[in-house]
Amino acid sequence: MTLPPSTTALLALAALGAGLVDAVAGGGGLVTVPALLAAGLPPDLALGTNKGQGVFGSGAALFRFARAGLVDGRTARVTFPCGFGGSLCGAGLVLLVPPTALRPLVLALLVVVAVALALRPAAPAPHAPPRRRSALVAAAVAAVLGAYDGFFGPGTGTFLIFAFAVFLGARLQEASADAKVVNFASNLAAVSLFASRGLVVWGVALPMAAGQFAGGTLGAHLAVRGGDRLVRLAVLAVVAALAVKLGADLFR
Repeated sequence: MTLPPSTTALLALAALGAGLVDAVAGGGGLVTVPALLAAGLPPDLALGTNKGQGVFGSGAALFRFARAGLVDGRTARVTFPCGFGGSLCGAGLVLLVPPTALRPLVLALLVVVAVALALRPAAPAPHAPPRRRSALVAAAVAAVLGAYDGFFGPGTGTFLIFAFAVFLGARLQEASADAKVVNFASNLAAVSLFASRGLVVWGVALPMAAGQFAGGTLGAHLAVRGGDRLVRLAVLAVVAALAVKLGADLFR
């Protein structure tokens, strides 16, 4: 499947913005998945192509966070394989859903995710005292949200940031870095499975990947320099934007 060059260029621009936001606060998939659907891709190709471009953004952000020493290696040794395995299960489930049933399911999930993000509690204090990290809790978070990411994806990064902050006591800046470990693992697993089934439109995914890589690198750099305060403000801004979008969609 091919798209007009102008459409592909707009998708690459959307991926740039999505990668930047996703590296800091998550939520990039809520930009790219609707954009791919609006460009005319069927739901299965849209989800597969989204993973094909998203893995570059999460990889770039993870590399920048790791260079800054913000990734907890002990936690990553647990969350990476659990996120990878969970994503394979979620992506495998997508392959079992008939394409005719996938579009309304995708649209319903977009609404559910937007509502969940809009109604969730306020962000935890940016300087909350650290707690002992539980490998079991970290594994459960990575497996469950990895499965969700493999099946659908939008909002995963934001959910991960909150999960690491609330359940594992990480500062928001560290939580954003740890979230990228799971994001990268789940994207890598999903794109491997989708690509093997021919569900990634590489002519669209690669231009978007360039935007994702640049956006992910810049977003992670801003998160490293801006600290917890920037991450907290960015997450709250993402929630506010989603609430506005949901209200506009319901009004229409």
